[in-house]
Amino acid sequence: MPAAPAPRRLALVVIARDEAGRIARLLDSVRPWVDEMLVLDTGSTDDTPAVAAARGARVEHFTWCDDFAAARNRALALCAADWHLVLDADEWLVEGGPALAALRDTDPAFVGALQLRDRFDQGGGREGEAVTWLSRVLPGPVRYAGRIHEQPQHALPVRRLPIIVGHDGYLPQALATKRGRNRRLLQQALAEAPDDAYLWYQLGKDCAVYDEHDAAEAAFARACARPPAAAVAPWWFDLVARRLFALKCLGRHADAMDFANSQLDIAAESPDFFFALGDLLLDLAASQPEQAGALLPMAESAWRQCLALGERPEQPGAVAGRGSHLAAHNLALVLEGTGREAAAAALRQAHPWPC
Repeated sequence: MPAAPAPRRLALVVIARDEAGRIARLLDSVRPWVDEMLVLDTGSTDDTPAVAAARGARVEHFTWCDDFAAARNRALALCAADWHLVLDADEWLVEGGPALAALRDTDPAFVGALQLRDRFDQGGGREGEAVTWLSRVLPGPVRYAGRIHEQPQHALPVRRLPIIVGHDGYLPQALATKRGRNRRLLQQALAEAPDDAYLWYQLGKDCAVYDEHDAAEAAFARACARPPAAAVAPWWFDLVARRLFALKCLGRHADAMDFANSQLDIAAESPDFFFALGDLLLDLAASQPEQAGALLPMAESAWRQCLALGERPEQPGAVAGRGSHLAAHNLALVLEGTGREAAAAALRQAHPWPC
């Protein structure tokens, strides 16, 4: 009988700096499922290396050079496992440990995508959650390219795995800590690749999370001016919804409506698009009350389309609730404001806020 093949080696690979307050959460969540945890420290001034070592990680050091791909590739080379799980210190494993363990008996012939759940401040004391699928389970030889928002370079098939990872880097305290870091690197990257629509989208997103709507719209407009192929990119729906919101906040309703009309066919399956469209129409009705009689039914129709489409967590950047309770809440407000209280109450009962 031939000998059974040796199990593949699975390693967690992390680059981190000044993450002493969060990195233990990550390492504790992943430790039971991997063979090694490697933390590449890029210049911490706090106790990140000591905390990581105490949690069982192998700690190495790297001189930061304003290049995330260079740091990640150094960490991958130091680890040299058959499979690499690439996570950040502000992330943690929510579920999917058995799927990770199963990689030991799986040929590394594909790239694994996991579901990242981004927490963000939704206002009113509530946290929202956006879902993104990211290629973070990599065969040993795969490496990254890109100064920032780096991407793994490969020609392998991508397989979605039943792995869920949490991320709280978009909550206010975390955003305040890293304000300006990504902006500077994005501007450097765009100086090198001024026609990269993805980088313009990421610059707009970075501006948007700090409510810098003028700068966000300028970057989103540059992304939209790139070649038409950008419109089929997985991040396109998120760009569309964010751009509509930025234009609404700037009071540029006519430009926003023109852009929305150009996206009706492309984003026909996106509840995030119709949610942003309803929000835009409601704001337009408030600014032009003489047109409210025509605009409110259009907003109502947009939010009803959200409910018809339902939740679409498979769409990158999809915000939880825009196909259910968030759309129902906005729709109920319109129903109440137009004398349909019973219908509003029934809608809220059918789509309650999650506990």
